[in-house]
Amino acid sequence: MVSRPAMSPVSPVWPRKPNLWAFWVLRLVLLLSLKSWAEDTLQHCTWLLVLNKFEKVGLHLSKDRFQDHEPIDTVAKVFQKLTDSPIDPSENYLSFPYYLQINFSCPGQLSIDSCWVGSFYCPILGFSATIHDAIATESTLFIRQNQLVYYFTGTYSTLFDKSHGSSRWVRVLPSECIKRLCPVYFSGNGSEYVLALTTGKNEGYIHIGTITDGLVSFEMVPDGWSVCEKLPGKNCSIDWATYITDERNLLLLVKIDSGQFYLVNFNTEFKTLNILYKIPEFIPEAKELDFLVLLDTVTYTNTPMTPKGLFFNTLNNMLYIWGNFILQSYNREEFIFLADFPKESTIKYMVNSFKGQMAVVTENEEIWYFLEGGYDVYQVVPSQGWRTYLKLQKMQKSPLYSTNESLVSLFYQDENLFQLVYLFDVGKERLVKRLLPVGTLMEYNLPKPFTVVNQGNYKMITFTNTCPFKAIHAVDVPKKQHASRTESYVALPPLVSESLGFHNNNTLAVYQGLVYYLLWLHSKYDKPYADPVHDPTWRWWQHKTKDKDYFFYLFSNRLAAEGIYINMNAYQKLYNMSGDYGIPDLFFLDKGNWFTFTVVLLSHQDTFTSSDSQGPTINVDKKLSLSLVLADPECLSVTATREFLLNRNTLLTKIKVIDKKRCSEQGMVGRNIKKTSMLIKVLGAPGNCIQRTYLGDHIQGIRLVPIFIGCPPGKRLAFDVSYTIKHSEEINKHYFDCVIKDAEMPCFLFRDLFQPFFLVQDLVTGDSGSFLGSYVLKVVGGGRTLNTIRDYTEEEIFRYNSPLDTTNSLIWKTKVERTTEDKKFYIMSHESPGVEWLCLENSPCYDIIPQSIYPPEFFFKLLVSNRGVDNSTYCDYKLTFIVHIHGLPLSSKRSSFIVMVSTSFFIALVVFYILFCLVWPHIVKAWVSFRWKIHNMMAPETYSSSSSSGGFTLHSHSSEGSFEGPSRPGTKEDNVQAKRAKVA
Repeated sequence: MVSRPAMSPVSPVWPRKPNLWAFWVLRLVLLLSLKSWAEDTLQHCTWLLVLNKFEKVGLHLSKDRFQDHEPIDTVAKVFQKLTDSPIDPSENYLSFPYYLQINFSCPGQLSIDSCWVGSFYCPILGFSATIHDAIATESTLFIRQNQLVYYFTGTYSTLFDKSHGSSRWVRVLPSECIKRLCPVYFSGNGSEYVLALTTGKNEGYIHIGTITDGLVSFEMVPDGWSVCEKLPGKNCSIDWATYITDERNLLLLVKIDSGQFYLVNFNTEFKTLNILYKIPEFIPEAKELDFLVLLDTVTYTNTPMTPKGLFFNTLNNMLYIWGNFILQSYNREEFIFLADFPKESTIKYMVNSFKGQMAVVTENEEIWYFLEGGYDVYQVVPSQGWRTYLKLQKMQKSPLYSTNESLVSLFYQDENLFQLVYLFDVGKERLVKRLLPVGTLMEYNLPKPFTVVNQGNYKMITFTNTCPFKAIHAVDVPKKQHASRTESYVALPPLVSESLGFHNNNTLAVYQGLVYYLLWLHSKYDKPYADPVHDPTWRWWQHKTKDKDYFFYLFSNRLAAEGIYINMNAYQKLYNMSGDYGIPDLFFLDKGNWFTFTVVLLSHQDTFTSSDSQGPTINVDKKLSLSLVLADPECLSVTATREFLLNRNTLLTKIKVIDKKRCSEQGMVGRNIKKTSMLIKVLGAPGNCIQRTYLGDHIQGIRLVPIFIGCPPGKRLAFDVSYTIKHSEEINKHYFDCVIKDAEMPCFLFRDLFQPFFLVQDLVTGDSGSFLGSYVLKVVGGGRTLNTIRDYTEEEIFRYNSPLDTTNSLIWKTKVERTTEDKKFYIMSHESPGVEWLCLENSPCYDIIPQSIYPPEFFFKLLVSNRGVDNSTYCDYKLTFIVHIHGLPLSSKRSSFIVMVSTSFFIALVVFYILFCLVWPHIVKAWVSFRWKIHNMMAPETYSSSSSSGGFTLHSHSSEGSFEGPSRPGTKEDNVQAKRAKVA
């Protein structure tokens, strides 16, 4: 069954509208299969369809594989019912939907346009449908059929952009004649590589294929000249190539027209070419020797050397040239001939475990095995041990073995050697993958030396120990999780209150929603602002932990909604996993870092004593000794401290490996890694020490420990906003946050000194400590609101941040005197005096007009980078975060204008008030007089009307004089006139 890899926890598929393309494809194919014209084509093809629901996951055990799932919102309704569980109702919980597995296979055919483009520049005489080369990278598969090269890119969830996936085979280098594809086993600078060797018109050139996140591109090197131009002879042929990504060196196996082979190095960075080694024309004479150093005094046989390929192990800098011989070199200049490999056999290809073990396959399907760092080569298939093992398998009627079979491929997986074999049983032809137990075969092949001793009347057989030690193990080792930089989580299913404890569709849907939410939290834990708790799951339960006991009480009393209990401790990140044993698979070392562990060797009884003495011997080192070999001694230093425990027959060797701070440059997290190793070998152990366990037999006494020097994966730089706020409160002594607080982004006052602090957080170990290195701070963007923030240009960044600016555009300044080499920017640290905001006249934050009653504010986008200015780490940290500044001052002109307007308004108001106070009494008096006069003018008419109606008439002055208001005030003249009227 063909299936896709499981969804990567570091890159979950983001929510999209459910897509039913698989069902449409299935329907279309089924309809087409009914056509008469397709019957002949598809009659030998087979379909295998599997439709799984989430409650069926796990039924097929190891055969279950999650494909490219489309997350769908099918569990939201279930989660809405969990009112008494520690979930966030505002979150949208998703789950994995149904998934369809389709396998369509037809014998003999490929869906590629394998047309023939042979011509005078492509001298290939035959045509075959056979795939001659196949190379797989993490995302892309390359194949070569005849002279044509195709690739297919999968749409894996681990890719950054899944749109790069291929819908069909893509032909590449269409106008080239490709004679071989060569693999590159180690990636570099975030890319993978493959090499294509040409023939015909472009002989002497190499095409370097670069695969970056599924995107494939090829470049032909050298540019403008051929490798053949730099070598003696008229014509040449590049038979093999390998690429050393760390050094950017191409190692080429070149044959000239005279039949001579050269090892040539081409540097892709400096475009230089050097001849490293001239390969001998004949096999050396090395009778009764394990190895032979090839010097000028070596004698040779009459058997020609036939080089076929190269293999370079980046971890230990070991270079192999192979053909009907094996040459190995540590420095690519001096070579050692391995005499155990017979000149009558020719190697077809090599495989490496990158743990110190190698195997070769010859053209007649022989399998040879040897350990790196040694010189002994062992034939394991065919051999006496293989024949014994094969008989045992046939006695057990194993379906993986047959009398007639053919080896398809040999490869390492999880440090074990596997065969891909085609079995030719009549009616049961099949392709099988089976383990090749090298340890068992070598144990069967080992001689069993013994002696016969007399014990009384009997003779006893005593076997001699071929292995110098009885047992070996490592103690005081670093945790494998920390050394290999592995992030781990625990996610247990919720408990159900049903009496039998069985899950149903709802509980499984809840479990899937919780797992998916955990993956979402993991992928989103890259915030520039550091959380108070260094754990991605903290935000999940931060407001629910106080109700933990209450939730458990409800569940214990069968009162929980839907009968489900979600234990908060069942979903968390693990930082210190227990149960680690043995030496970790690899180590990461940052600048100046080190690691230690102790190797314990338990010896045989006679190791520390001799036959003629009862005490310890002085030649213990000759019987039991441990050697350490560094692949790059200029990069690492190692110390070994030995301790003999005579009463326990034990040798303790404490090993400490330290980085010398020389061999790696600053790079992004997980990038620019220097790959090296340390070889641990017990004297006399390789090939003689076999450990028998329930998992099989394993070779002991030798171990290649990979060491990666550079910025370890899982580290990040974060803005320590909590400590920054605390420090600001201590030095500024007043409240400075916004009126409307935002817990995600607090405010800082413009007039206060801004001194940022940063954290280096380790996502693997859980460690979080202050960043004590140097860094460059720049304002790279800004805006009046979060929605209007824009990125500044390089010219603007210089004007806003550089102490060399002369345009009156600086946004900030500091009292730090240390600057970069070009003096363009300040170099700061945690001890710097801080940032003083300026916002000068030509800066974007100058003269911000407030939009409300609150003071002006601005959002600054800051960039912090330690690249080129920090010597404390190999990590090239780059952090971009936003700082909210409020209380920005207005410009002097606008301030003066506002002051003048305000002052004028105030003065006008005061003057108006004074005038009002002085004039108001007169205004009131005039108003009263005015009203009285109006009233007097209206009063005579009223009285006249009244007298006429009463039957008598009065003179106007009498009437006017006789009328007197009850309390109306009058003037002095009015009062005099009134008195005169009374007298009259």
